[in-house]
Amino acid sequence: MSEASYVKGGSFLVRETTPEEVFTPEDLTSEQLMYAKTARDFVENEVLPLSDRIEEKDFAVTKALFKKAGELGLLMADIPEEFGGLGLDKASSALIAENMSGQGSFSVMYGAHTGIGTLPLVYYGTPELKAKYLPGIADGTTIACYALTEPTAGSDALSGRAKAVLSADGTHYILNGTKQFITNGGIADCFTVFAKIDGEQFTGFFLDKSTPGLSIGAEEHKMGIRGSSTTTVILDEARVPVGNVLGAIGQGHKIAFNVLNIGRFKLGAACAGASKNAIQGALSYALERKQFGKRLADFGLIREKLAEMLVRTYVAEASSYRTVGMIDALLRAGGGAHGEAALQSIEEYSVECAMVKILGSEALDYVVDEAVQVYGGYGYCAEYPAERYYRDSRINRIFEGTNEVNRLLIPGMLLRKATKGEIPLFQAAKALQEELMGIPSFDLEEDFSLLAAEKKLVANLKKTCLFVAGVAAQKYGKGLADQQMILARTADLITNTYAAESTVLRALKDAARRGEAAAALPLAAARIACEAAMSRAEGFAREAVAAMEEGDTLATMLAALRRLARRTPANTAALRDQIAGRLVEAERIVL
Repeated sequence: MSEASYVKGGSFLVRETTPEEVFTPEDLTSEQLMYAKTARDFVENEVLPLSDRIEEKDFAVTKALFKKAGELGLLMADIPEEFGGLGLDKASSALIAENMSGQGSFSVMYGAHTGIGTLPLVYYGTPELKAKYLPGIADGTTIACYALTEPTAGSDALSGRAKAVLSADGTHYILNGTKQFITNGGIADCFTVFAKIDGEQFTGFFLDKSTPGLSIGAEEHKMGIRGSSTTTVILDEARVPVGNVLGAIGQGHKIAFNVLNIGRFKLGAACAGASKNAIQGALSYALERKQFGKRLADFGLIREKLAEMLVRTYVAEASSYRTVGMIDALLRAGGGAHGEAALQSIEEYSVECAMVKILGSEALDYVVDEAVQVYGGYGYCAEYPAERYYRDSRINRIFEGTNEVNRLLIPGMLLRKATKGEIPLFQAAKALQEELMGIPSFDLEEDFSLLAAEKKLVANLKKTCLFVAGVAAQKYGKGLADQQMILARTADLITNTYAAESTVLRALKDAARRGEAAAALPLAAARIACEAAMSRAEGFAREAVAAMEEGDTLATMLAALRRLARRTPANTAALRDQIAGRLVEAERIVL
């Protein structure tokens, strides 16, 4: 596969992307949308009516719902056809995850089963293990889980103490250790578990519930997603056949981290789906509730909230599907790569997967917080859905690697790509430095194209990223890994930029398809998103350079940043009111 046949991960910072290159939700086919409808109907008709029993941890109900989901094909997207699955593309898989998000507890159990619970077996299991377990996982009669975290090893997963030793007769590995916060632990029939062989070689294993020496601890009682099963998994002389090793001995980190990339982009899509549910609930309430003789939906500050909730969801969704589109394109370029080759393709976009996870989870937290505010005091009461949305959302910033860990990973992964020569990051930073030191150029030909000002903002956002990253790399070199605040601000700049560009590209592609008038709301969302992105970027960048330099050097850098941030601000108040007006008129989410 030639590098020219796909877009390199992280290269968005140093190249111009056209709307035609990106995949957007509007590109989904009728067949893909049917999968979405099946998932949405299943949640509305089968899951939500049983929500109270799910929240009470009535796992008989949960298991019955898994079987129904299996019958509808909702558990099969990532499983190859030869093992009872559908073998769908990643866009379809993400879309199903998005539409399974209506009940938080069940959505989490579903996600753990179909994602991190299933994929280690799909990508690293032996043919015998796949043939034995994947058909049941696909039809919902076998529930899967993933056991990585330990009491002393959370974000630092590779420091786990679970140990494996080969039995004297060479037929089994004997595992000892405790895994903690394991989703589906109490209902799972099979487990992906990680342990260090002889205390050194970090390795993945696949265990059946009947494995001698495997036991399950008590259910955790959590702030949110209360109906999901979360337990410890205890390994006490657990005997695992040597044929149940996943992948190569000592390469368990590849399984752990590569599967998490998939978990991250699917979580981003699921968060977008949950955001839509919360928006619809808040909108419906605002249309019904009256104060001072008017509907809440007619008050300016409530309209502003509804519009901003939609904009942030639109941005997160644009970023998620852009990412999954690139993954699918690379998989196609590889001739439909499967197994570990497929995971290597997905790893190409590990930076984008981390950003999507941050964007989706933080957009959802904003949306549910504002949903509670729209409901007012009722939003704080369990009788109304906003209270559960609020509690359930919080875990997403911890799942699949905390957002803090993902922020540290983003610049580190980009710099490694640059060091390997995979993307010309250093060259672009050097060229920018020369540009900023030179005499400013003035465009004599004004750009009157659609979203011209926003496209210029995106270009300057990229330059701001390169500027801050370049200064940090020059100042600290290899020591940059220890400068967590600067890494986090750099990650925020990069994520902010990816989100803004993804939104502009999605809106432009939509306008090209439907016409400018029909795409008025997406275009308004893009304008709001870009203005907000630049405002945030100014703060991130100023804080980062102020932590690195002082005196005249700092003054020079701040002047360069002001030059990059110079713009005429958009009238975001009017744009938000335009979006809110359309939502209120339609009484549902529209774009």
